[in-house]
Amino acid sequence: MQYYIIAGEASGDLHGSNLIKELRKLDPAAGIRCWGGDKMEAAGATLVKHYRDLAFMGFVEVIKNLRTIFRNIDFCKKDITAHTPDALILIDYPGFNLRIAKWAKQQGIKVIYYISPQVWAWKENRVKGIKENVDKMLVILPFEKDFYKKWNYEVEYVGHPLVEVVDGFSLAVGGKEPLITNNGQPVTNLVALLPGSRQQEILKKLPIMLEVAKHFPAYQFVVAKAPGLEESFYNELLAPYSNVSSVVNKTYELLSQSKAALVTSGTATLETALFAVPEVICYKGNALSYQIAKRLIKIKFIGLVNLIMDKEVVKELIQDELTVDNCRRELELLLTNERKQQQLAADYAALKNLLSKGGHASANAAKSIHHFLTASA
Repeated sequence: MQYYIIAGEASGDLHGSNLIKELRKLDPAAGIRCWGGDKMEAAGATLVKHYRDLAFMGFVEVIKNLRTIFRNIDFCKKDITAHTPDALILIDYPGFNLRIAKWAKQQGIKVIYYISPQVWAWKENRVKGIKENVDKMLVILPFEKDFYKKWNYEVEYVGHPLVEVVDGFSLAVGGKEPLITNNGQPVTNLVALLPGSRQQEILKKLPIMLEVAKHFPAYQFVVAKAPGLEESFYNELLAPYSNVSSVVNKTYELLSQSKAALVTSGTATLETALFAVPEVICYKGNALSYQIAKRLIKIKFIGLVNLIMDKEVVKELIQDELTVDNCRRELELLLTNERKQQQLAADYAALKNLLSKGGHASANAAKSIHHFLTASA
């Protein structure tokens, strides 16, 4: 079989690489071209375009780069046409991938989507286009199956690919050596601070997290830095705090050894739970943007852990609730309340079981894709 895979972000590159490895087990002679990154290339795909050339975040940046975006779409169509794949596999990245899906369907190419766009949170009207243009949708969150059922669209739940990523790390290196921070010192009795990756969001949340550290002198607080930001940006923020240090590109090492964590919303909340680390979800954004988002986004919780379990497993401190006092109180509970710790451990175990679906997502997805294509050949 000839496969053409498109991922437009670092997470898509990671999950795409694991999918490629599993596809090759089932189809050793597979030809695979991809848009993605180093991991997909290392897994054996021919890399056509790196995701670094595709990442335009935010309304203004997208407008400024429209010409480049449309050029990329045109180039993608020409490259797919030139290599006539048996299937186009799309990984998340909806702004680009849904356009390509519509075109590919018109060309008679089988379109498979792995990792659904989060249409359940907003832009629900995109489901109409997905139903028309995607031949098979593989979802990674259990509630997505019921969501699509409302639209009379049958999808397949394969489990969440982060389970195998975290399991693989834990088996290989997790917690075997003391964590060395950026000051070169090993640290113990850790609390992880995961404030996000963009400067603007970090400035909203990290100062509050750092003030909380003052109330826990017996613990070492370690900030997981975003690799793309300057050292000077963090140094100014961290300098006044004697029990705060940092790491970069060591988030999993940090989580594997942490007693608790303060985590901004997003995938990091799920990764923290899969490492069985008690956490508080911390979110604070621009006041106007938050009010707009509140009206557009139709979900009960902001954290993936709570969304998947359909209850508040971990405390969410959102916007005005994210204060030093509230954060300190919740963190103290996580560190000292044995009953709370036991309940969390039970909920985390149930979460992992739900996301494993009797195996690993990449293998489940590869089997489903291979079966779908051979059955319809």
